[in-house]
Amino acid sequence: MLKNAPKFYEVAKRIVEITEDCIVVAHNSQFDYRILRTEFKRLGFPFVRKTLCTVELSKQLIPDQASYSLGKLTRALGIPVSDRHRANGDAMATVKLFKILLSKDLEKTIIKDNVKQDIEKRLKDTHRTIIDNLPSVTGVYYIHNENGDIIYIGKSKNIKHRINQHFSNTSSKSKKLQLHARTVTYEATGSELVALLKESEEIKRNKPIYNRALRRTTFTHALFSFIDDNGYINLKIEKTNNDEKPITTFSNMQSAKSFMFRVVEHYELCQKLTGLYPTKSNCFNYTIKSCNGACISEETPDDYNKRVEELIAKNSYDNKNMLIIDQGRSVDEKSVIYIENGIFKGLGFYDLNHQITNIKVLESIITPMENNRDSQHIIQSYMRRNKRIKTIVI
Repeated sequence: MLKNAPKFYEVAKRIVEITEDCIVVAHNSQFDYRILRTEFKRLGFPFVRKTLCTVELSKQLIPDQASYSLGKLTRALGIPVSDRHRANGDAMATVKLFKILLSKDLEKTIIKDNVKQDIEKRLKDTHRTIIDNLPSVTGVYYIHNENGDIIYIGKSKNIKHRINQHFSNTSSKSKKLQLHARTVTYEATGSELVALLKESEEIKRNKPIYNRALRRTTFTHALFSFIDDNGYINLKIEKTNNDEKPITTFSNMQSAKSFMFRVVEHYELCQKLTGLYPTKSNCFNYTIKSCNGACISEETPDDYNKRVEELIAKNSYDNKNMLIIDQGRSVDEKSVIYIENGIFKGLGFYDLNHQITNIKVLESIITPMENNRDSQHIIQSYMRRNKRIKTIVI
């Protein structure tokens, strides 16, 4: 390979061009950077670039690994590697590792530490230039001020379009963003569910100054159940509280009622026992032969409760071990949401099935996240809206 390879001076100009205004990312970057600087020094050219080391980042963000060599780390994370110990194979493996590290960096330290230098070079950029450099993809975006601090975090199915709205809107908040925004960074997710979960988690961790409204709870009502004196499972919609554990949650009363009307029809439930038709006798659906008579004890509690339990199981992941599979950032990639014993553990991306079938590898590629009511609401409401989303029980 070396026999017919070009000499360094033949590719030096191209190296300068492709690394201009870039951060050099490498596994053990100190070694690679030293080699590059030495070769350029021999040519009489001072080569200065900012670097990031995936070895150091891995030690911070993926602790307790047996080894941090590229080969062993990629195997532990299930990252597919072709042409091991060849330039292209190792570079692509490092790209995949770096994507995992960026995803795990919920404090956004990597972005914040490196974005300030870029801002200083581009202070004269207009909002139009910022928008032109953004992609039309699904993901999470971060608006930074002149110090590189994140002042707003949002999610969108089209980041370019959403930022354009921020910079052209005349609302009070938009005007403040327009005044202080100096650059926008983003993280593509492919999946809207992943974007929603990352947005919620990272707002809580970073507390951007213009995200005050989104820090509040995103749901107001919830679905609860109880067993009446006759042994029937009743369902009720009430405002959320900290005393009872809900089956699922809703953004408002209207979406809760719409959901209830749909499931009453789908599961052939009683309007009276679901709180939709207050009465001391039979419900309206019984009159038109759409209810089997649970309201007046004509249908047995066992038969009726089976359908209610089916509804509850469908709309709650309580005590379940499951994976939710959604789109990834590229055609050959998928995103995965990991739920263990009914607890949301985190999310990640994978290329090969063995990365999710091997629990040890799965736990390594997952970005741990808080299991709170916001994340539960996001997952449950997303699954309600997207009936065809793939789930795997483990």
